[in-house]
Amino acid sequence: SSLQVMWRTALRCVKANCVFAHRRMSQSPSSLSGKVAIITASTDGIGLATAEALGRRGAHVVVSSRHQANVDRAVNLLQSHNIIVTGTTCNVGKAEDREKLVQTAVDHCGGIDILVSNAAVNPFFGNIMDSTEEVWDKILAVNVKAAFLLTKLVVPHMEKRRGGNVVFVSSVGGYQPFPALGPYSVSKTALLGLTRALAPELAQSNIRVNCVAPGIIKTRFSAALWENEDLMEDFQRQLCIKRAGRPEEIGGVIAFLCSDDASYITGETITATGGMGCRL
Repeated sequence: SSLQVMWRTALRCVKANCVFAHRRMSQSPSSLSGKVAIITASTDGIGLATAEALGRRGAHVVVSSRHQANVDRAVNLLQSHNIIVTGTTCNVGKAEDREKLVQTAVDHCGGIDILVSNAAVNPFFGNIMDSTEEVWDKILAVNVKAAFLLTKLVVPHMEKRRGGNVVFVSSVGGYQPFPALGPYSVSKTALLGLTRALAPELAQSNIRVNCVAPGIIKTRFSAALWENEDLMEDFQRQLCIKRAGRPEEIGGVIAFLCSDDASYITGETITATGGMGCRL
């Protein structure tokens, strides 16, 4: 009957639309389905928020930090959000730990597509002229040298997969040094340069290299800044968005840079600072 024909036609349209919608979803340029992402210092703060952002977009995330208890806690949390996750301890300042982290990703996930270099230390607070050689050695070793050496380790694995993404986490302090955080700020400036130096070389391998420079973000690491009311008042005068940022507001920017939505962006630093004027 004509009613049955109408029903059949309607059902065919619904099915076709479902298939089309599914195809569009599976081909979404922001999707990271099937990608493997290593994120350093990812059991708390910006690192954990980044693991969550990449995981929610379909990536298999490899999380790490120095203490096993923190790794276990992060893995459990991410699994509870239905994210595919592998965890391991890693002190990025140690060569054997960096190698173990990369090997874990290859063994458990079959390769590497994304590196988010987020680990950083700041053992010094005060007048830059009071900083010692030991302070500089530690800050530069972890915040800059380890970021480069990890990149060097992952690139051959990205090349096997015909491309990839590297994202360094710098800081607004890389443009406008924070008072009392001189050496740390200088290490973050170095990451801006590292991004620029690597981008043209790695473009030949279809690997994009970018950087994010967060402003004042509410994390345990930056508590000395945002818990200090006088300092925050001073910062807020420079902000358009009159509050500290949230870790997930940086995770989203990093996820964008790792996606096909950002396929023509390399050698770039995105500042996510709430409008703090740190660059033209």
